[in-house]
Amino acid sequence: MTYLLALDQGTSSSRSIVFDAHGAIVAMVQQEITQIYPHPGWVEHDPMDIWRTQLATAREVLLKAGISARQVRAVGITNQRETTVVWNRATGQPIHNAIVWQDRRAEPSCVALRERGMAPTIRQKTGLLVDAYFSGTKLQWILDNVPGARAQAANGELAFGTVDSWLMWQLTGGAVHATDVSNAARTMLFNVHSNQWDTDLLAALGIPSSLMPVVQASASLFGEVVPKLLGHAISIGGVAGDQQSALFGQACFKAGMAKTPTVPAASC
Repeated sequence: MTYLLALDQGTSSSRSIVFDAHGAIVAMVQQEITQIYPHPGWVEHDPMDIWRTQLATAREVLLKAGISARQVRAVGITNQRETTVVWNRATGQPIHNAIVWQDRRAEPSCVALRERGMAPTIRQKTGLLVDAYFSGTKLQWILDNVPGARAQAANGELAFGTVDSWLMWQLTGGAVHATDVSNAARTMLFNVHSNQWDTDLLAALGIPSSLMPVVQASASLFGEVVPKLLGHAISIGGVAGDQQSALFGQACFKAGMAKTPTVPAASC
């Protein structure tokens, strides 16, 4: 029998689940991650803590399921969205803690965008309101406030990603810098009509395009987990932000459908 390995990296924990070919859960392992609150309204995670706990749960769940990585057909990733990580391409080390989706430090940048009259354009291109919730102004804050970050970014030395991108970089040994459309669409930088990073919005926030990951369909081949991590190379075959994956999991496949945790999918 073949199996699927799901990596669920959330706001409070990292979790790994093994599913069998019929979609039944075979084993599950979960570890909490540390919440960091430097100032009121600021929320951070250590990206290395995210990676360590996710890798540890993946290794442990294979043992708990009693299977080897050779029996795993593919890995899927679902993740907390909007949370922003920037790392050095050469070393793979983050240049700052991840700025979590709840964090409000970038609100002054959002005010500035609204005062410049950018809100209607951003809404039209991305489908999003201008808000510090999204990744774009978090990334701008890191570039503006981490010493040397802007110069490194201009030289192509840095990579940006949401948590899915960060995990894929680590899982593939730095071979893959990618994301999927569901995560890209939560950055306030992604044009949902062209399915591309919007060069005008990047320029408005002073973000070099070299920072940005390749955007792929949620169900596509993203790369392979390097064998040394789990014992065998495994294809990464699916990525989706947690809320979009939950929507899909509740069988909401058509425009206008909605999910709720308290009613069956048939009621969507």
